[in-house]
Amino acid sequence: MRDLNVLFLCNANMGRSPLAEGLLKLILKKRNINAHVDSAGFEVFHINEPPDFRAVKKGMEHGVDISEKKVRLFAKDDFDRFDKIYVMDTLSYRNALYFARNEQDIVKVEFLMNVIRPGKNESVPDPFFRELESSDKTYNILKKACKKIANNITAHYVN
Repeated sequence: MRDLNVLFLCNANMGRSPLAEGLLKLILKKRNINAHVDSAGFEVFHINEPPDFRAVKKGMEHGVDISEKKVRLFAKDDFDRFDKIYVMDTLSYRNALYFARNEQDIVKVEFLMNVIRPGKNESVPDPFFRELESSDKTYNILKKACKKIANNITAHYVN
């Protein structure tokens, strides 16, 4: 069976989506599972820059190194390269659907929170410009969702 390719999306690709990318990569690596995992965003302000220092720091606190990640833009051909596209919030969901070319593209897009709370279409809290504790809450949500995604990959895509 072929590998599953997963993309995480948030607005700037500076915090939540690169942290989710790093988390899922680490979990899958520990399980010796090959999958292509990436993240992207929709804002052009920080292209080719590393993620926000707070996201890098939060990752490092938990052994997730995203310091080498470079911010990139979502592109229409990401629909061809990825089997599942998880969005962090409503704006990212709308943006992804705007680029969708057909129903096959649309069905690939899902709120990441639906992995934890199916059908709710809730946003992952954006920890920036909030209290420090909110970054812990966001990290824990991302970790829980990524573990569930890894379990799904293990159950359905690994021989």
